[in-house]
Amino acid sequence: MTMSVSVLDMLPRIPLTARTVLFAGCGNSELARAYRAMNPKARLLAIEPDPLAAAHLVSCCDDVVNTEIPADALPFDPPDGIDCIVYGQIHKLSDPWTVIGRHCEALSPGGIVLLIVPNPEYWRLTERHLRGLYEPAEVGHREPNQPGRTQAGLTSEFNRLGLSVHDITAVEPDPEAAQWFCNALSPGLSALGIDINDFARRSAAGHWVCRASKDAVRPIIVAGNMLKPVGGVSHVRVVHPFEALATSTDVRASVVAALEVKPPEDDSPRIFVLHRPSLVGPNGLATLQKLAVAGYLAVTEFDDHPDHFPMMRVGGDISFLGVHAVQTSTPAMADALRKYNPEIAIFPNAIASLPEIRNFADPASLSFFFGALNREADWQSLMPVINNIARMAGSRLKFQVVHDQGFFDALETDHKTFTATCDYDTYSRILGGCEISFMPLGDTAFNRAKSDLKFIEAGACRTAALASNVVYGDSIDDGRTGLLFRDPIEFQARLLRLIAMPELARSLADAARQYVAQERMLAYQVAARIGWYRSLWNRRGDLEQARLARLRHRLAA
Repeated sequence: MTMSVSVLDMLPRIPLTARTVLFAGCGNSELARAYRAMNPKARLLAIEPDPLAAAHLVSCCDDVVNTEIPADALPFDPPDGIDCIVYGQIHKLSDPWTVIGRHCEALSPGGIVLLIVPNPEYWRLTERHLRGLYEPAEVGHREPNQPGRTQAGLTSEFNRLGLSVHDITAVEPDPEAAQWFCNALSPGLSALGIDINDFARRSAAGHWVCRASKDAVRPIIVAGNMLKPVGGVSHVRVVHPFEALATSTDVRASVVAALEVKPPEDDSPRIFVLHRPSLVGPNGLATLQKLAVAGYLAVTEFDDHPDHFPMMRVGGDISFLGVHAVQTSTPAMADALRKYNPEIAIFPNAIASLPEIRNFADPASLSFFFGALNREADWQSLMPVINNIARMAGSRLKFQVVHDQGFFDALETDHKTFTATCDYDTYSRILGGCEISFMPLGDTAFNRAKSDLKFIEAGACRTAALASNVVYGDSIDDGRTGLLFRDPIEFQARLLRLIAMPELARSLADAARQYVAQERMLAYQVAARIGWYRSLWNRRGDLEQARLARLRHRLAA
């Protein structure tokens, strides 16, 4: 999906914890549709003056009213209030602050207002004024001197309404050009007592995106690091969860490089999530000490069986026992890690956003997808079956292989395409163009601790799962949301069935996508993640004592 700048700026600031969201004058359905893909269970409402835009909104919102933005009460009255009101062009209203104040009466406790407004201090506007070229309609600015458009003015107006500003974010900032412009005007600015650098900062953005709420909450700081992305693991376990957390006004979330942490400036709760750390020896202890000095509680994020990693043979167990808590993706992983640290949370892998449906376009052809890391031992016994079926199916069965060159080379067909290890968006795009996703897992202790990520990725793309019973048997409803196999004979029968009955593949894929939309979206985990992090902070004294005791015992052994 290609989204406009305003959507890209507004979407990450609509809380994924919202139960009800109102889009007021946001124009086309792009923003509401993108949010619906991230939070399918939310109730979406819209007020839209333009009849054509309102007609488009009907397809992705639960209730749409085609009318001007009302200056008094809203036409909706949800029993639990509205969690977020998004204003698209509030600056075009004759009295926007009175409108916002009236609408805020419908906000739920903790509900927020989100709006985008032009910046009257934008340097390009000042330049056009000086040249006598300013035309409001050309640049989307109307009545630029109307109060409440500067950052200070926005804060003042919201405070007057009894709302607390959480953040004001620059849209399309151009700091280098703004600094050049201010430097060119430096004699005049200096003569007026205006700080050049401060004005350059204020004038760099064309618009501001502002979030304000009824109830001020001290946000929790959640920082983390990330291994170099390989496949989609880093995105699923770090990038997407942090982006989801950042939508909440209760959290300041960021992924940092090389443990760039600073001592605390205040007593805000702070958590640092270490992605698959390899904490060994003095360097590992130094990392933990660095986080402690910076005031963070340390959490290890790990989602593969630790016995598989060589670090465990050289003292890498402090990656688990030396931190305050551990988070992982499956109960099996939690069981494997609990012997090191009893403070464990399970956050199953989840989908950030449902992609657009792109497959099942050609009833005469099916595409078979395989893309996984380190699965050579899991598919080898099935390759003779695959090649036999590929010969029978001919051009009707095409293969898309990502990463696994050995699998691709072993395929005895000309109807195959290989993509080397790629970024997550490319991986998802290729998967979304296929009708069958192949998920082999041999029955080993390491594999039994794995998650069902491949299944929920396929389900999100509306691709039918053909999966081993190992791991996937716990989440796939066999015959409804996918097909399971336990040996090569059953695999052959099930693959032949999918090829002979593409309508079956389509029905399995539809049911799997519905399952993901209702049960496995990242939006549904945000509140639980925040709640757990806050509970850790509230118990930080006890957790620190337990952590130090584990370390002393480990170092004395």
